[in-house]
Amino acid sequence: MKVILSVAMLVFLITSSSCGQNKAKTKQENTKALSFPIQKSEAEWRKILSPISFEIMVKRGTEPPFKNPYNNNHQKGIYVSAATGEPLFSSEDKYESGSGWPSFTKAIKAGVITVVTDDSHGMIRDEVIETKTGLHLGHVFDDGPKDKGGKRYCMNSAALKFIKK
Repeated sequence: MKVILSVAMLVFLITSSSCGQNKAKTKQENTKALSFPIQKSEAEWRKILSPISFEIMVKRGTEPPFKNPYNNNHQKGIYVSAATGEPLFSSEDKYESGSGWPSFTKAIKAGVITVVTDDSHGMIRDEVIETKTGLHLGHVFDDGPKDKGGKRYCMNSAALKFIKK
């Protein structure tokens, strides 16, 4: 019985602290209703993006937690889109969330990211996409540092490139 309870507790902790967290929001736009200035075919994105970046950004995948380049990156600089080079996040707003993915309290400036409803995998989550392309970056949750707005922008490293200051 203790083993079953321990396993259940472990599963709960993993799912509630990861980028796969289930949080519903209302009144959010769907990507199908949006228009993006940069539109490319899958073949064109394949030429631009690495295989893992293509899988994450175009196919809306998720990289493994803790096994990605920027989770433990503590250098000063900015994080830009792997697809366009658009500045998206700053190291000034990065923090250790314990989720296994790089987490930020906010975008580098208003308008570079858009939050839409993601109803994939039997969950309803707030998906973060690049405003210029509509490509997937990660998800945002309401469990970030309260003193910095309470948001946790949980991003996939493969959707970003780091530029050191």
